[in-house]
This record gives sequence, C-alpha cells and structure tokens, in this order.
Amino acid sequence: METVNIYDAKTRFSQLVDKVVSGEDVVVSRNGKPLVRITQLEKPKRRIKFGLLKGELTVPRDFDAPLPDETLAGFERR
Repeated sequence: METVNIYDAKTRFSQLVDKVVSGEDVVVSRNGKPLVRITQLEKPKRRIKFGLLKGELTVPRDFDAPLPDETLAGFERR
C-alpha cells in the first residue's frame, strides 16, 4: 500500500487512480499522519432477471397433496 502526502496526491491523482484500479490501495497523509485511503469500489452485484424460465416449467395439480404413507415413512425413518 503506497502512502503519499496530500500535495503529491493532488498532482498525481490520475496516476494514483490507475494504481487503485489495478488493485492497490493508496493512503493519503498530511504531515506524516494518514488521513484517507483511496480504494477500488466493489463491482455491482448482478441483477436478478425475473421470468427467465416462464413457460418452461409445469407444476402438477397434486403438488400439495399429502405424501403416500410409504414415502412419508421414509422421511420419518419408520
């Protein structure tokens, strides 16, 4: 992580931004005391696209019907 004083940061701002974009953080200081850190923003999360599988899946009419006794016994380990 590179540390630069505030005057150098003002004069070399575009170079420092290029360093940050490449993955390196930069600390800006005044009188030898760190003030701020320039860091890369997180990439936005991918947006959810609703309806992508619309019409591709079917739900049977008896979807919520009670399970047969032998299947239920398997879940309950009877």
